[in-house]
Amino acid sequence: MADQLTEIHSMTLMAHRATQLKDEYKLHSNVISMCKRNNCGKALAIAREARDMLGGNGIVDEYGIIRHVMNLEAVNTYEGTHDIHALILGRAVTGLSAFK
Repeated sequence: MADQLTEIHSMTLMAHRATQLKDEYKLHSNVISMCKRNNCGKALAIAREARDMLGGNGIVDEYGIIRHVMNLEAVNTYEGTHDIHALILGRAVTGLSAFK
């Protein structure tokens, strides 16, 4: 749970910094991609870990964790969040586009 709390705090700080940059008119779209890729991926990992911590109860709707896991799985799968934002960040770093 300490690792989960640390990651959640880290994710919050990253999002907070992005809002500061936006307020200063310095926010670049690459920062948004980095935040979304990082935070969605870590949220999914945290939700999976929480589900595992609950054992069999982790898949019972009574505890609500499974609803969050499934929602985050859908975001990751259907929106392609992790992979798409990896391509965007790769282009920002190398200057080479993996897609047209």
